Amino acid sequence: MKAIGLISDVHATPSPIEEALSIFKQAGVEQIFCAGDIAGYGDQLEQSIARLVGNGCYSILGNHDLLYLDRHANDLGNVAVAFFNQLTTSIDMTIADKRVYMVHGRPPDNCHDGIKLLDSEGQVQPDRVELWADELKTLNCDVLVVGHTHQVFAERVGEILVVNPGSSVFNHCCAILSLPEMTVQMFPLSNKKIEKTWNWSDYMIGRG
Repeated sequence: MKAIGLISDVHATPSPIEEALSIFKQAGVEQIFCAGDIAGYGDQLEQSIARLVGNGCYSILGNHDLLYLDRHANDLGNVAVAFFNQLTTSIDMTIADKRVYMVHGRPPDNCHDGIKLLDSEGQVQPDRVELWADELKTLNCDVLVVGHTHQVFAERVGEILVVNPGSSVFNHCCAILSLPEMTVQMFPLSNKKIEKTWNWSDYMIGRG
């Protein structure tokens, strides 16, 4: 059995990353995937990158990371720019005889158009699952790891297990994927309950 740690949308906030890494270490996780949006919202980007790099995390670009690159492309010596320039928008890897594909939004390499399966109360919507089953029917993988939507789920969509660990900082969640069993366990972070669906508008109201 292989244990894969999953985090996403860490948004320049290192504390939840550190907690997730501790959970992964205790669980004997062998590889760690981050499904993008390392930048954005928070103000500790370099520290967040250092945690990911220092633990050998496989990371991809999200929309906030691409925006950061656009804004800082000419910043010579910028650690974050150098890091993001090494990343791709997707990863396709075979682990324990299972093909795992990771993209921030939706396959093959979209960082903006995410997969939403839940309603505002965090309940799975069967019509959304059916829609995405049709959208993903040509994707050749066993597990699809996504981020972007700030929704937490692990659902069988057609022939594919689609997993979104949510945002480590906003959904307060990370996940461990076990292969080849293809089971997923979600873990709460920051001493808070997992928010299955998180919206930016709700965040702004709370700050008001």
